[in-house]
Amino acid sequence: MKPRILLTATLTVVALAGCGGRQDANTKDTDTAAAITCEVTADTRISIATGNTTGVYYVVGNALATQVTKATNDKVKATAAETSASVANIQGLDKGQYQVAFSLFDSATDAVQGKAAFDGKPVKLAALGRIYDNATQVVVRKDSGITSVAGMKGKRISTGSPNSGTEVIAKRILTAAGLNPDTDIQPQRLDLPKTTEAMKAGTIDAFFFSGGLPTGGVTDLFTTSADKVQLLDLGSLLPEMQKLGPAYQEGTIPAATYKTTADVKTIVVPNVLLVREDMDANLACVLTKTLIEKRDELVRANAAAKGITLETVRKTDPVPLHRGAVAALDKAGAK
Repeated sequence: MKPRILLTATLTVVALAGCGGRQDANTKDTDTAAAITCEVTADTRISIATGNTTGVYYVVGNALATQVTKATNDKVKATAAETSASVANIQGLDKGQYQVAFSLFDSATDAVQGKAAFDGKPVKLAALGRIYDNATQVVVRKDSGITSVAGMKGKRISTGSPNSGTEVIAKRILTAAGLNPDTDIQPQRLDLPKTTEAMKAGTIDAFFFSGGLPTGGVTDLFTTSADKVQLLDLGSLLPEMQKLGPAYQEGTIPAATYKTTADVKTIVVPNVLLVREDMDANLACVLTKTLIEKRDELVRANAAAKGITLETVRKTDPVPLHRGAVAALDKAGAK
């Protein structure tokens, strides 16, 4: 899928030296001893890699782009791009296609350590901060006969968009349940809008999606087809998933989220907002400052943004915080 840029018609960063004082958003942070003013003086354009249109990355990413543009009086013009999410976002960030990227923490960790999809090719990333947590949402059709992940054998399962964080988690959960994700199921690599439509049509039996709560596409599915679908409890698979690392944590999807009959145990993974490690420190500072100061505006876009807190924003290890982000968080009093 080719990413679409919203909010402006600009698809790529336009940056020509000596052209009206416009700054390349990929300008490298060459003088790491220089003082950080947290001001961007040249016109700058940045693209924020998000996710599927009915997911929370996309909603919060658009809100963040709007707030960055407003906070800088149009000095930094930010746009949000629809993408396949985490893995694709990191790959695009590394290539300079995007300047900021939403990502699941496990995919970001794989990238800096050169593992999994980034095997032998570590990516030089930095974080602006940890944001909210994603809940792993596994939805099954009631007529599918599926009552556990192990029961997905032979079934038609959407594992998310290709190169998405959802796909990474889906394959790991299937493996934790004793299934081969490539041969034991009929994998359908669909984005969230196509996934929910397929569930309504009955052409797939279940799907995985990792997203903040509530996720718009999942809300729509439960609103229109509540009598045909249900969430799957993942609590029993948490110990096996935690063997892979600390990114996988215990969580709950409250009954009120999708108006289900009871809370459902799940596995949650934190999200991080990423940039290249050589991003201009003042730009990184401005972006992080906006993330913290405009949190309430992001919450208005989606309640998941309540998870952006001064108590957790620095917790990105082993992904290093960008020095510009550190400056912004120091001023904000983040722990």
